[in-house]
Order: sequence, then structure tokens, then C-alpha cells
Amino acid sequence: MCGMTGWIGFQHDLTKCSATIEAMTETMACRGPDDTGSYLARHVSFGHRRLSVIDLEGGSQPMTAEHDGETEAVIVYTGEVYNFRELRAELRRRGHHFRTESDTEVVLRAYLEWGEEFAERLNGMYAFAIWDARTEELLLVRDRMGVKPLYYYPTADGLLFGSEPKAILAHPEVRAVVGADGIREMFGIVKTPGHAVFEGMYEVRPGTLIRVSRTGLRTTTYWQLEAAPHTDDLETTIGTVRDLLSDIVERQLFADVPVGTLLSGGLDSSAVTALAARTIAGQRSNEPLRAYSIDFTGHDDRFEANIQWADPDTPFAVEVAEYTGAEHVHVLLNNADLLDPKVRRAALHAQDFPVSAGDMEYSLLLLCKALRKHVTVALSGEAADELFGGYTWFHDREAIDTDTFPWHTPFRNGGGIDAWRAVGLWDRLEFTDYIKHRYDEALAEVPRLDGESSTEARMRELSYLNLTRWERWLLDRKDRISMAVGLEVRVPFCDHRLVEYVFNAPWSMKSFDGREKSLLRAAMRGLLPESVLERKKSPYPSTQDLSYERALRAKLSELLAADAPVRELVSAAEIRTLLDVPEGSYRVGGLWTARSVPERLIEFDNWVADYDVTVRL
Repeated sequence: MCGMTGWIGFQHDLTKCSATIEAMTETMACRGPDDTGSYLARHVSFGHRRLSVIDLEGGSQPMTAEHDGETEAVIVYTGEVYNFRELRAELRRRGHHFRTESDTEVVLRAYLEWGEEFAERLNGMYAFAIWDARTEELLLVRDRMGVKPLYYYPTADGLLFGSEPKAILAHPEVRAVVGADGIREMFGIVKTPGHAVFEGMYEVRPGTLIRVSRTGLRTTTYWQLEAAPHTDDLETTIGTVRDLLSDIVERQLFADVPVGTLLSGGLDSSAVTALAARTIAGQRSNEPLRAYSIDFTGHDDRFEANIQWADPDTPFAVEVAEYTGAEHVHVLLNNADLLDPKVRRAALHAQDFPVSAGDMEYSLLLLCKALRKHVTVALSGEAADELFGGYTWFHDREAIDTDTFPWHTPFRNGGGIDAWRAVGLWDRLEFTDYIKHRYDEALAEVPRLDGESSTEARMRELSYLNLTRWERWLLDRKDRISMAVGLEVRVPFCDHRLVEYVFNAPWSMKSFDGREKSLLRAAMRGLLPESVLERKKSPYPSTQDLSYERALRAKLSELLAADAPVRELVSAAEIRTLLDVPEGSYRVGGLWTARSVPERLIEFDNWVADYDVTVRL
């Protein structure tokens, strides 16, 4: 895992612009604390910061490939290709020679062998740029599920790119400008593929590659979700899910550095932990798997069940660790940790946007920081809910039948939309119309299967929306927060083989026992304690400490100042409507609740000031 950036300028001599690429590269230092490198030629400059995970000595970047003393291609790369050893063996049979043991060199050689079609052969999470010196063209490639971020900014004579927007914003010709659509993306719980919030900037869409030449920019889709008949019976499907997950976790444990897991005690992270612990035990390792979980001081005493959280996580995490033979590491936080200005600023800068889910971002940052003291790589359970149907909105008739994104049902029912309306922003910026437009746009992409019942067709739509919109936001958050402390997080449930297989399994199988995630629960039976297998879906934890709400209100009061940047969006009177609600209204956190609105306004205010953002409405 690493951070990368670059500048293509067909009318520039970029060998004279080393200071600019150095400044852009330095913004990626947290993503790559182990090494730095650059490559400059007349029309291309690359910068790279490395987090050493595979081939610690030989994998430095940018990496070049030469033939007869001439440079053929140069790559800067971030992520992991899990089938690189098989690809390297095949490329050797085709006559390629390797100087390193890294997956980076395999990707570069695969491009030289197969051209653009090489992307279809990669299994992993990755984003990279290749400069083809033979044709003077740039290739940008992003993994199928969008696990690794990649942004770009077209210019008059080329393009800027970076793992994160901050790298592009470091270029002297780029300004941080956000318009109405950018605000709607940030606050409306919308994640439109390709949209990057800042004006003039874009994301490389997952499963695509972009070729940049003197004649312009061309985008090619090399992978997308497709509808296909599912011919396996239930027993075979359960077995296939288990076999796929076992292979995926084993592949993703490969590293030349210590590896652990993120463990909440829910089904998803517990499944990953159980399979990882079993693999490590089979390898006769002397070191047990480390599994990390988070909790808040006094949380068990204060906890109150609600529609999202039925019970605290810690007892289940402890039980899973004991059951699987993992070493449980308990990270305990308090309000002072969550309210620390340094932590909050670090979380904002990690993400580049005020898309905060509140204390969840701050606790996630602190959890990752605790992991990084002992491991460099961690496996996580992201995407299981989207894939197997774990969220409440897969099982709530109101959410299923809604004519907008299904996660807006708990957002509305939890008071989030009413809170936005209370400050006038929801209606003033026409959020309802914008979200409906993006929803219709997404529905038009959904692959269809002839002969599918209306129920199955609708659940396929929900699955597609979750995998291509909701999950992309979660993946981006996990990548940005973890990489801010130099931790690589791998996500086994995003392996495209598993995604393709489960996406096409009928909903009747995914809910065959009348509950959420039926297939995954059945696949993990015997590997996890019954208490975890039968536990109700529980999101990432959030503090319910009333003193946190009081501190939040104090921060919100500071936004009444006339010079507060957020006043470009909301008035002092509208802010007071948020302060006038009874104490306890913001006790329960999360993206869907009323508490998310003051959290986001505070984050927006800090963001505009720190990033010198120009708001154009």
C-alpha cells in the first residue's frame, strides 16, 4: 500500500518542475512512511510514497522497465495484487525476467505483455498509473470494487492525478472550489461514481482504465457487475461461499510484515478472523493472529438498544477470539480521545472532505493507530452487509419499496433529514430532487435477468445500489482513515469472484432462514460460536455518552460567530434551532441520526478554513 501522484503536461518540460511534484508527493507521506521516490521526463513526472509490505528491499517506486537500454514504461502503484505469484510464473514462461519479488513489477510486466487487457487478469485492490514511454501515453487503472482511491484533474495540456485530492490540490494551478452538487454529495449520503466533490476533479470509476494522450482522454470499462442465472442448489452455494472465502483470506494474509484483523464481534469481522486464525494455525505459526476491537469507557453501563444497535460488541469480540485462538487486543477510548482537536483535524485531513459520521471517524482513526503499533496489514469485514443483505433496509418493507436510495429510510426515520430541514439546507439546495436524479441514474445501470420475479428483481436492485454506491463510501472512508496512520486494510469480501457469485445468488437463498445474511451465517457454521452466528446485525460502534453531546453543543455554539465559514450555508437562527432541541436528542450517533447534522456542520466549518475552500452556490 502506498500513495502516488503525477503530472502529465504535453506542452511543458516537466524536468524543470521537480519542486511541484515533490510538494504533491509529500502530501502522501502518511500513506507511505517507508520510502519516497520520483520520476521526471519531459512530459511526465511521477511521485511515490511507499508503505513496504511485499519485497521490503526490492519494491521501491517509481519502477521502470527497459529494453536495450531504453525505458519502455514506468509505474507508480498502490495496493495489492493477490494473484501476482501465478501471474509472475506465467510471465516467466513467456520470457519475462524479474529483478524483484514485488507485485508492482508483475503488474508492469503484465502490461507490457498483454496491453490494456492485463487489468482483467488482476485479482486484488489497486490503483496505479503507467507511463508508456514508447507511445507517450498515460494509463490510469482502478480495481473492480473501488477499494483503492484514485483521483484526476484534466488540464489544458494533460492531467494531474493522485491517490487523494490533497495531492492534486498541492499543484499551484489548482484551487479548492466546491459547488452546489459537491455540497449535495457530501451531505446527502450520495456517492456518485466519478464525482469528486471539488470542481474540475474526478474519481477514476471502479473497474475502469483511462488512457491519456495528446489527443485527449479515453475511458474503458474492463469490469462491471453482470446478471447471470444461478444454477447451484442451496447446499452447493453455501459450500462455494465457504470455499471462496477460505481461499480469499489465505491469499490476503500474504505479506512480509505482521498482519492482524479488525474484530467487532459481528458476523462479518468474526468470519474473517476465524478463517485467518485457522489459516495461520495450519501454517504452524508460533505467533497467534492479533484481533483488534474498540470500546468506550462506561459504554456497557450507558448502552441503550435501538434500531441499529441491539447490544455492545466487546463480549462477542472476546468470545470470538477465545473460540478461534486469536489474541484479542482491546482498544478502550474515552470522550477526551474523541474530542481531541488533533484527532478530529487528523480525521478531516485523512478524508479531505467533511463527510463525517461523527465520533465513528475519530474512533476508527484511533483504532487504526493502535493497530499500527504492532501490525502493518489488517483484514476487515467491509462489504459483507452489501453482498449478503445484512442492513435493516434489506428487510424493511418501507425501505424496499421506497423510490430513493434505501439507506435514506433510516436517515429519515432517525431524524437526519428533519435536522437538515431545520437549518433550511435540505430544501434550499433541493436535496430531494438531486438524490432522486442520482437514484434514477443508478437504477438505469442495474443489470437485468430475464424471467426474474418482481421480488428478485427488486432485491437485485438493492444489492446493486449498495455495492456500487453505499459500499464505495465506506471503502473510501476505511482506506483514507487507515492510510492516514500507514495501515493497510484488506477487504476479503470485495474479491470480485465472491462478489460476482453472491450477487447472482437469488434473494430466496440469501434470506433462506428468514434472517439477514443467511448464506454467510450458514457458510461459517462450525467456525464461530453460536452466539455470534445468531447475533443481530450491529453497525460499527458509536458512543452514547451524554457528555459527548454536551461537548458537541459547545462546538456548535461556536458556529454562531459571524465569521464562521459555515455561515455561508446556514444562518445563526438556523444553528440555534439545532441547539434548542432537548438534551439527549443527539445522544445516539451514527450517519442516520439527528446528531449527524451538527457533526457535519462543525466538520464543514473546519474544512473550509483548513483547505481554503471557495464555496460557489
